[in-house]
Amino acid sequence: MTTKTKYRVGALTASVLAIAGIKAHEGYRAAPYHDVGKVPTVGYGSTRYENGAKVQIGDQPVTRERAESMLRAHVAKDEARLRELLPGVQLSQAEWDVYVDFAYNFGIPAFSKSSIRRELLNGNHTAACRALLKYRFAAGRDCAVRTNGCYGVWQRQLDRYKKCMDANQ
Repeated sequence: MTTKTKYRVGALTASVLAIAGIKAHEGYRAAPYHDVGKVPTVGYGSTRYENGAKVQIGDQPVTRERAESMLRAHVAKDEARLRELLPGVQLSQAEWDVYVDFAYNFGIPAFSKSSIRRELLNGNHTAACRALLKYRFAAGRDCAVRTNGCYGVWQRQLDRYKKCMDANQ
């Protein structure tokens, strides 16, 4: 697959690069911790286990292998929902990876009501890319401001935006 050829979303799955990107951005932590939004998180940014149970701060640490299993289970669920939310939409592999990463980070509910989704349903791929930049807040803080303690959220959005725009030029 090339990065610019468009495919039905039903034919796409997260690439090895997408999974590696999520792992790199999230980082690995064996013991549960609170993320920037104060949500209990473990492994590679997972807030739920493979069975859907929520992570709790007092839970046992997870191995890297378990963290990867949790990540892949989460991505598989997100991909199924993204396919439902984008009927008839065609995306490049790079775009799909961007939106899978977005859903992993911000959640399917955020994606489902986003202008990103609306623009994709209307066939406006570059407008959808631009809409990614609206998502720069975490826990009520503007993450584009370095001193707000969440600048990595903004950096990740800029990375998604660049990948998305590159796939549409």
